[in-house]
Amino acid sequence: MEVKIGIAQANKYAMSECGDSIEVTERPRGGVSAILADGQGSGRAAKLTSSMVVHKASSLIAEGARDGAVARAVHDYLYTMKNGKVSSTLTVLSVDLETYTAVFSRNSNCPVIVKLDYGIDVYEQEINSIGVHKHMKPLMHQMPLETGMIFVSYSDGIQAAGRKRGRSMNFDHFLKIIQENQPEDATFIAESILEYALQLDDYRPGDDMTVVVMGVTDSENLHKIRRMGISFPC
Repeated sequence: MEVKIGIAQANKYAMSECGDSIEVTERPRGGVSAILADGQGSGRAAKLTSSMVVHKASSLIAEGARDGAVARAVHDYLYTMKNGKVSSTLTVLSVDLETYTAVFSRNSNCPVIVKLDYGIDVYEQEINSIGVHKHMKPLMHQMPLETGMIFVSYSDGIQAAGRKRGRSMNFDHFLKIIQENQPEDATFIAESILEYALQLDDYRPGDDMTVVVMGVTDSENLHKIRRMGISFPC
């Protein structure tokens, strides 16, 4: 079994920094987690918030904390550091090899989309962001780990694409992209969703945009070589 992760990101138009942050971290008892945060606002201030959130979450996961406890602890940390005046979304997608399950937690207005053998499920129940409300808990989901799974989430720049230009995002188009591709196409799925959102915004994004895709495949990697490819414009 092998985990493929694809990430695609674009800054808000005319902004030098992206207010979204994403980090991939290894789980100490086996597995990997992808952490996505969208800080309140845009630009430098939002970047500082989202970076603080993903770094805190990553360190807690590396220390062995469970994902639900991670979300609560990061909320408490942000609430304390910013006096309850700054919010952030937080989504964590995990493959946990200790329990042999897929786990994800949401504190975001954007869904987690899950492709399984029988079809696609969309988890979009209403939930508060972290950092503002004193009492907060994440929406948690856990399921047996199987090859063929695909998990997709994104920040609200994707969800709001086209609105400022009087266009509506066709969610079914997202589902079609996911349905027609395989777990090993994680990077292609992420880039295709981002490309569609950029088209709706005439390639001038109205907000920061990030897509993260996690796929679970049969492993053809006999020597268990770990690979990561990064493209970062400067």
